Amino acid sequence: MIEGSYQGFDATVDGDGIAIITFNRPERLNAMSFGARRDLCEVLTLAQFDDAVRVVVLTGTGRGFIAGVNNKSAEPEPPTLVSDLPEGFSKVPVNLYARLATYAQDPARVIRRLDKITIAAVNGAAIQLGLSVVLACDFAIAARSAQLGSATLRMGWQPDEGGHWLLVEHLGVKRALDFLLRKRIVTGDEAAELGLVNDSVDDELLMERTMELARELAAGPQVAMRLLKKAVYNAAHLTFDQAGDDIATKTALSDFHDDAHDGSKAFFEKRPPVFNQWLEQGGSQTPE
Repeated sequence: MIEGSYQGFDATVDGDGIAIITFNRPERLNAMSFGARRDLCEVLTLAQFDDAVRVVVLTGTGRGFIAGVNNKSAEPEPPTLVSDLPEGFSKVPVNLYARLATYAQDPARVIRRLDKITIAAVNGAAIQLGLSVVLACDFAIAARSAQLGSATLRMGWQPDEGGHWLLVEHLGVKRALDFLLRKRIVTGDEAAELGLVNDSVDDELLMERTMELARELAAGPQVAMRLLKKAVYNAAHLTFDQAGDDIATKTALSDFHDDAHDGSKAFFEKRPPVFNQWLEQGGSQTPE
């Protein structure tokens, strides 16, 4: 199980298979340390292999979702799951490249690599890394008071955590340039209008709406949903023929799964399908 307290966040899993990762450093708007980023990547990787987890929700405490990074916190931190940078790591450009590719980019990369469904419940400031985490998730719901932006140019920095790619994916080239070069920070409502999040809601309804969506997704046929999620992301970067080959391969798996057997029977019998028995039976599946 992934439940526990880690550097910068807590993780819980409820009886519906919904893992909730809550960033818990509100005094710094949940800006993430090196250790918090590495712990997040490790816990999300473990969630991929934990059958108790069907959907992952990420949210924050206080006024921040994730307000960028904080590598100089004076606050004591719990030990990390993985070792920090070795003492012999010197801050020269060639080493900075490796640090950025790992510590900066891996949170969004690991989120997008999951085949389980992810939802960002954006309670507050989602800046730089925080924006990339939101955009990497499959669904995002924002509180109306939330603020989302890159804003790296305000300090002369680059969106080196992968934010530029994710913004192009969501906005297209011209609108991504406008968003980045004009250093825009938008509210939850504006983010919904731009398509950066799926919806914006009154602040007090954020977790209620998020959990409604999470329970809906957790109740669906997990095998078919996980395969379809990957197929949709693949389709964005494949030709029609390549995407057709990809979905045909995935269909050859999902069509012969117990979920599909009962789903088709339930349709003709005019009853609700019974999905995910394989999870409740410890992964076993009865052949045709």
